[in-house]
Amino acid sequence: MKILVINCGSSSLKFQLINSDDDTVMAKGLCERIGSEGSQMEYAANGGEKEIIKVDMPDHAAAAENVINTLIDKDKGVIGDLSQIDAVGHRIVHGGEKFASSVIIDDEVIKAIEECNDLAPLHNPANIVGIKACMKVMPNIPQCGVFDTAFHQTMPKKAYLYGIPYEYYEKYKVRKYGFHGTSHSYVSKRAAEILGIPYENSKIVVCHLGNGASICGVLNGKSIDTSMGLTPLDGLIMGTRSGSFDPAVIEFLMNKENKSISEIMTELNKKSGVLSLAGIGSSDFRDITKEMLAGNERAEMTIDTFCYKVAQYIGAYMTAMHGLDAIVFTAGLGENNFRVRKKISSYFDYLGVEIDDEANSHDRTEIVISKESSKIKVIQVPTNEELKIAQETMELLK
Repeated sequence: MKILVINCGSSSLKFQLINSDDDTVMAKGLCERIGSEGSQMEYAANGGEKEIIKVDMPDHAAAAENVINTLIDKDKGVIGDLSQIDAVGHRIVHGGEKFASSVIIDDEVIKAIEECNDLAPLHNPANIVGIKACMKVMPNIPQCGVFDTAFHQTMPKKAYLYGIPYEYYEKYKVRKYGFHGTSHSYVSKRAAEILGIPYENSKIVVCHLGNGASICGVLNGKSIDTSMGLTPLDGLIMGTRSGSFDPAVIEFLMNKENKSISEIMTELNKKSGVLSLAGIGSSDFRDITKEMLAGNERAEMTIDTFCYKVAQYIGAYMTAMHGLDAIVFTAGLGENNFRVRKKISSYFDYLGVEIDDEANSHDRTEIVISKESSKIKVIQVPTNEELKIAQETMELLK
């Protein structure tokens, strides 16, 4: 079975064609600058070299059509014709309380996704554009929706309710939703497989650490709490996002700086986080680490602060689950920075966590980085959200 996975942004369309029989990526690419001059498509087939294809893409329908034409091209393509694609799996950021699992998309589903637009105004409208574009180009192929928020719908009320007037939850569904659900689901299950423990009887904390970052407590295969909230701004200090802080700071800064709520929110989303803390003009941990090694105390403080916040969430979810089998690191930073992995893990040496420095030196690979004697296992698992979307889509078709 061949599944085309689509992740649509406001001016981009990322795709992978996955053979679900053996989970191989037949082709992948990225359509950029859709609707603008200089639009192009990055494309690679069967693990080969990436090539840049300059092509006019005035809208997402044109981008989807270019993807299909490239996949069936007699020179570049990997399939004979459109009929060889069994389904399209779409990444959708916010499903609110409406979607606790993946769904086959129809007009009613699109309407329900649109009703969640105000919860994710930068993402959901773009996701819907991608869905409608694919429906237009591939009218007879099933379209499936996989939601970032769905995995977290198993959280109990005590985990997702806010201490604000309850009427706001009743009227507007203001609550914690959480994100990165496809990643947390894939990585936690894969970690259980690596450790040889039953997923339905496990206690795992997944640390999805990238420019956007979140922690999730996974008890017996279900999310019981996560760090992101109503929006992805909540939780950890991230690349450019502030993470959690006293909400009274917003009013304080508005008055002191004579700024609007819109201006403050822009700063919290795009000008805060490690970008602001490190003060080096970059939110990339590679640059911050380089500065730290060169003796920049502010860069060292930034990494220390980030790791401390991650450790706090791990400790909180360990308490919520009454124990812990494994800490799992994933995503760009979690998979590529051995110093960060070790510094976070060191907070739990009192519980018998022991890191194997040689194993921890390997990036971007599935590996247990704790010693055999470690009472809590520490693992590195590269995330694969596209594969998870393909798997969910295949299950829907079955």
